[in-house]
Amino acid sequence: MWYGAAMSRQSDDDLAVAWHDLMGRYHRVTCTLDRELLARHGITVSDFEVLQQLDGTTNADGLVRMHELGDQVHLTQSALSRLISKLERDGLVERSMCADDRRSVWTRITPAGTRRFTEARPTQRAILREQAVGCVEPAERLKARLKAPVTPAS
Repeated sequence: MWYGAAMSRQSDDDLAVAWHDLMGRYHRVTCTLDRELLARHGITVSDFEVLQQLDGTTNADGLVRMHELGDQVHLTQSALSRLISKLERDGLVERSMCADDRRSVWTRITPAGTRRFTEARPTQRAILREQAVGCVEPAERLKARLKAPVTPAS
């Protein structure tokens, strides 16, 4: 029985190391994206993610409900609201109240927002390509570990 517990602890330790590595890579990529997007295009990585989601909407009118946008960009509702206010002041998005439900707010990218996103996209993609070197194989190993059954330690 001790062998199984030792193997489980080892697997858990390996998983913790992989998690730490993943978080470090995420932090480095995010910092690089923030720095380069801000310097070259005047937007942060969070601004870019919101513009990307709004630009990629399949709705014919381009409208996205704020709560749906929040689910897509991994921000709290209050952080998203502050970010949208900033993007709105910069003329990159616009908001409107939902006629059917006054509690809902619609958001849409403006032509200026589309231009800024389109100009920033090559920078973001180049940084992702540059930072992804060496990430693919460890990410696949982490995925495999997360899918593997976990044996409780005794």
